[in-house]
Amino acid sequence: MSKSESPPSQPSPAYRRAGVDLNAGQQAIARYKAHSARTLIPGAVTNLGAFAGLFSLREAGIAIDSDADPILVAATDGVGTKLKIAFAMNQHNTVGIDCVAMCVNDILTCGAKPLFFLDYLATGKLDPIQAASIVEGVATGCIDSGIALIGGETAEMPGFYAAQEYDIAGFCVGIVDRTRMIVPEKILPGDKLIGLSSSGFHSNGFSLIRKIIDDAGLDLNTCYSEITALSPGQKPETLGETLLRPTRIYVKAVEALRTAITVTGLSHITGGGFFENIPRMLPSGLGAKISRQNWPVPDVFKFIQKAGKLDDDEIFHVFNMGIGMVACVRPTSENPEQQLHATLELLRNAGFPTYILGEVTAEQAFILQ
Repeated sequence: MSKSESPPSQPSPAYRRAGVDLNAGQQAIARYKAHSARTLIPGAVTNLGAFAGLFSLREAGIAIDSDADPILVAATDGVGTKLKIAFAMNQHNTVGIDCVAMCVNDILTCGAKPLFFLDYLATGKLDPIQAASIVEGVATGCIDSGIALIGGETAEMPGFYAAQEYDIAGFCVGIVDRTRMIVPEKILPGDKLIGLSSSGFHSNGFSLIRKIIDDAGLDLNTCYSEITALSPGQKPETLGETLLRPTRIYVKAVEALRTAITVTGLSHITGGGFFENIPRMLPSGLGAKISRQNWPVPDVFKFIQKAGKLDDDEIFHVFNMGIGMVACVRPTSENPEQQLHATLELLRNAGFPTYILGEVTAEQAFILQ
């Protein structure tokens, strides 16, 4: 890949043709801010546009019996049009994991510990077996995150959804003391950027993926040789099964990371890919330089890129490209290189392949080369 600088204001034209306009999303958020500002009460910490919302118990006047300053951190999300793949494959026990992961991973970016989750399931006609399968996935995601599923809502809305179709969204709350929060102001030039591997496309970009599948005449039930590099004895995956791999949950990885090294920033790589999400964690005036050669891009991304005739800048503007979470870290030992590589080894041994992507720069530009 050649040196590339692409601002968030230049989103993927292919994604727009698939029906998703990232510029419209940015414009909507800008308009939301005035309305959000009208609702502020003591305790609300304004950061609309960040990965999660914050609320200070102390500033709200809630009695705290110590010098602690606990901040509630909240996030809400859904699974998006990945659900269309689940409908087509008649596989519903993993989308709940996606829903939990999309919320929990956002909360982690503030340094918070997730506490509990609520889900919202809406369908035209309730199928108890299908609904139980969906909530099975929610419970699995909660267990993996170490949180409780404390409630939710199931809505039956005749005539609103097609037969056997549904939507699911979730809401998660976590907590962090203000002194332990991860905030952009802690990041400095020279901090290293490390990437934690994804499990695939996670839950973003599926409107584009589905259009590419339709336009290229691909079959969800086919095992394509380009994306089925398997270990001996492993059952081949169809394209649909590969796409439905649930979003990776990074709670355990972030816990391990923060015990091993100073973490100054975290970015959850979701919609907008590298070009939008990595700059979101950086303070004004700083940038990032990343080398594309520093991690292996999974075959399924290359397969979709080829089928959709997407250029490199465009695909990095939509998908996570094999990196689901980017951490900004600062070695503090007498041997920083040794500490950095020991941290990578710790995460890899815990089941999270991790790579050095690049570093924070003193110039406000995002460079992927």
